[in-house]
Amino acid sequence: MAEKFLMPKLSPTMEEGQISRWLKNEGDSFEAGETLAEVDTDKATMEMTALSDGTLLKIIKAGGDTAALGEAIAITGKKGEDISALLEEVSANGSAKKEEVKEVQEPKAAAETPAKASASSPASAPVPVSAQPSAAPTSASGNGRLIVSPIAARMAADNGIDLRSIAGSGPNGRIIKRDIEEALAGGQNTLSEGQRTFTASTVVGASPFRDETASRMRQVIASRLAESIGPIPTFYLTVEIEMDGVLAVRKQINDNLGDDAKISVNDIIVKAAAMSLIKHPWVNASYQDKNVRFYEQADIGVAVAIDEGLITPVVRGANLKGIAEISAEVKDLAAKAKAKKLQPEEYTGATFSISNLGMMGIKEFTAIINPPEAAIIAVGGATQTPVVRNGEIVVRSIMHVTMSCDHRIVDGATGAKFLQTFKQMLETPAMMLV
Repeated sequence: MAEKFLMPKLSPTMEEGQISRWLKNEGDSFEAGETLAEVDTDKATMEMTALSDGTLLKIIKAGGDTAALGEAIAITGKKGEDISALLEEVSANGSAKKEEVKEVQEPKAAAETPAKASASSPASAPVPVSAQPSAAPTSASGNGRLIVSPIAARMAADNGIDLRSIAGSGPNGRIIKRDIEEALAGGQNTLSEGQRTFTASTVVGASPFRDETASRMRQVIASRLAESIGPIPTFYLTVEIEMDGVLAVRKQINDNLGDDAKISVNDIIVKAAAMSLIKHPWVNASYQDKNVRFYEQADIGVAVAIDEGLITPVVRGANLKGIAEISAEVKDLAAKAKAKKLQPEEYTGATFSISNLGMMGIKEFTAIINPPEAAIIAVGGATQTPVVRNGEIVVRSIMHVTMSCDHRIVDGATGAKFLQTFKQMLETPAMMLV
């Protein structure tokens, strides 16, 4: 019997999904457990998997389209079935009807849920690109503007390909990833390094531009951070920490580890933060309307930058783990994040977060709290700095750390005491053993 294929809830924070691409065409048959489409959620690209055998009778939401939870995105059933009644239903009022969808708790199990994690390349909505007319083949809409998917636009920019010379093979002549790959394979349509930048003689009028549909990840980042900085009364505390002890300990540990197991300064920072949180439970807490929730373990969110934004994989129970174990877990989570393979339970539910930009030359900055956490620390780089110690000028590796605090939970003195403990553990690493 023909039925609607609804947009499922693929992550705890997901409210809508964007069809990345269909892996099956209309009329194609499929088996239970076979992937029908890839969907960009707020945090990852997920695979929508068939629960039973059937045929993809009608695609309602094409690649690049966005659908709310419970909205029909396709019709499946037996080949040759009459689906006119279903089509009338989903087209009522010009949009698909939204129905109740249960949250997918374990997207790994294809036989039990309609989705599982994927490392596929993300594709998004068609992108209109402003361009001057050209005699070369173009993929243009009626108004002369190029239509190109975001991933194709990025690939073209990275490889110096003139989009005006590409004939798109996607819907309505849209330039898609495959077209760029074919251009690269053929060695054609690429610009030299000097041609990639406009010169004064070639710029006429306002700069050309293109509008890209924001990915679901970027939309959720914008929404959640707007939620944070407005309603949450935030204050900031900054401390200077001598990192010479940490650098010495790191060297000692790495001298006894293989190249693939070496630890970073940030791994030690994660451990120190976790141990400090256990000593200061009001910082390892969250405000829950009329209640304050205290967490028994320190689940540390470690900010990882990926192409489409920022995501914070979580090291669970970091206070119970050794530095080498934390290091291995952070590497694994970061690799998954960059490949968009993280499962929801791997990036949600942190009790405290760390954002480190020291490796990018940033000395000091502030970070925005990730609700409902009570605080986040922003870690700058350790730099050689002259300081006065015992009446003498000496050089020390000084690191600036700024903590953003939710004043509903963390008072000034509470935050200061936490940072004192954190500073003590980093300046005297042996304190992490106490």
